Amino acid sequence: MVRVFIPTSLRQMTDDQSTVDVVATTLREAIDALEVLCPGIRQQLCEGDALTPTLQVAIDDTMTRRMAAPLKPDSEIHFLPAIGGG
Repeated sequence: MVRVFIPTSLRQMTDDQSTVDVVATTLREAIDALEVLCPGIRQQLCEGDALTPTLQVAIDDTMTRRMAAPLKPDSEIHFLPAIGGG
């Protein structure tokens, strides 16, 4: 199963769980599976069919914003706040 690490700011949607395991082969499928388990979480993670600009995603040590990013059965997903500067 894919392990999704839930940011502290969204843990109220997961009954305070820091991780949730889902079955998925892409990031989009993982978010869809999270939505089934935790209704409303997609709205916090996405704008339309893309990740919200305030988030970055690390999948197995690789940063991505691609919803079609492939997952392995034992992948780990971390949702991280996007850091900007100037």
